[in-house]
Amino acid sequence: MPPSFRIDPACASDAAAFIDLRGRTRENAVSAARLASIGITEESWAKDIESGVLAGFTATRQGGLVGYCFGDTQTGEVVVLALLPDAEGCGLGRQLLQRVVQELHSCGHQNLFLGCSTDPKVRSYGFYRHLGWQPTGAVDSNNDEVLELRLSSRQHPTGEA
Repeated sequence: MPPSFRIDPACASDAAAFIDLRGRTRENAVSAARLASIGITEESWAKDIESGVLAGFTATRQGGLVGYCFGDTQTGEVVVLALLPDAEGCGLGRQLLQRVVQELHSCGHQNLFLGCSTDPKVRSYGFYRHLGWQPTGAVDSNNDEVLELRLSSRQHPTGEA
């Protein structure tokens, strides 16, 4: 990871910034209005962080948010990994994902899952597979393919194959 980036645990007080950044990603941008229509608001995101339902890590550069990753501690789902376009391609997404994988593993999850585009032209399609995530054959409510990462109790969880 380039030294200009800093990774820290996510704070509930940054929920508005998470929503803003989600609408500015290169692929799969989701507006604040769309998030609100599915029940994701600044208040709900902050509440889930405060209660421990969501575990997340943020990446900042020069004090500004450039990316984040969150996982659901109750289900083992990686719910979002988002980066600003100028933070792509330097290993930052991998670092954020690894932190969330480690956190979910520490919560007792041996099998993690996430929804991913079925389009091989989309960056996430190859990204997760390269890191060892495997298709399950299932499709979620967003028509995304469900991928899983199986962790053994003895392995050090990195999110890589």
